[in-house]
Amino acid sequence: MFALIPVNSTAIRAVGYFGGILTVEFHSGRVYDHTGAPVWVFLEFMGASSLGAYYNANIRGSYR
Repeated sequence: MFALIPVNSTAIRAVGYFGGILTVEFHSGRVYDHTGAPVWVFLEFMGASSLGAYYNANIRGSYR
């Protein structure tokens, strides 16, 4: 297990990336692992002005 990074977002509580798996934890308590996400997606995600918008546009439904 690896530590998730707390983020400042109204929808997302924390994010982590390890071994090609992007983990996103929502304030609702749901946690999603996105297998096969490249590291550049994680980096762009963490730098996005709106994490929720980036997640919906670029991550949700794009990775296993």
